[in-house]
Amino acid sequence: MAERLPILRLQPRRVIDWWSAAGAGSDLLVARYPQAELLSVEPPDRHTAILADTGAWWRQLGRMLPGRKTPIVLPDEHAPPPAQLLWSNMMLHWCSDLTGLLARWHAALEVDGMLMFSCLGPDTLDTLRQLYRTAGWSEPTCDFMDMHDLGDALVAAGFADPVMDMEVLTLTWDQSAPLLTELRTLGGNTSPRRHAGMRTPRWKNRLDRALADQLAGPDGRLHLKFEIVYGHAVRAITRAPVKANTEISLQTLREMTRKRSGGATP
Repeated sequence: MAERLPILRLQPRRVIDWWSAAGAGSDLLVARYPQAELLSVEPPDRHTAILADTGAWWRQLGRMLPGRKTPIVLPDEHAPPPAQLLWSNMMLHWCSDLTGLLARWHAALEVDGMLMFSCLGPDTLDTLRQLYRTAGWSEPTCDFMDMHDLGDALVAAGFADPVMDMEVLTLTWDQSAPLLTELRTLGGNTSPRRHAGMRTPRWKNRLDRALADQLAGPDGRLHLKFEIVYGHAVRAITRAPVKANTEISLQTLREMTRKRSGGATP
């Protein structure tokens, strides 16, 4: 996503990096927009850990060049102040309430602000899901949304001009242990068809054998495919519904006035 930032003429005063620690994009955003205020929005458990261990947090951000700004960390249960750019790298598939999240992103952007995100698409881990079905096991992952459905959801949430594309990456591992460790970092399994209880060591041994037998490529390494979906859209002006009696908030009225006049309103 960072390679696409130079295409934008946007020079944001404030940038929101949603679930920054998971996306690992803060240093790229600071490098691209050194004058902007960077807000790092984190889930409650991660936000608490950051506050409890400041040293570990700043060590993680130590990849930034000396003298550059570090993010202001906010918990995501609170609404951040409006920004001109909202960036979210590889977290959308963690969310079980897409409609609610897109509504929050819409509220966190100023009119004409830009949303940029990436997430996993429906062909991700298809061979792993087939392995589980063949073995009669419950689903190992949630259902990842198709990019066309994501585009429709963006429009329904009030975003304009969504642009979606994707690429497929294949990752390999030399054995099952590091493969499973890395999969655990990709987000929780929100599928209602997931296994409800704990797994046994005997089942884990069966899984290791199945991975080695069914995912090994000609090079002897274990292969898994990931479909990466990229999207960006503009935060459109809020339009009042046409009804016999229509109520318009003061904020919506300000947005509509600013859009017509082409400038800011007091």
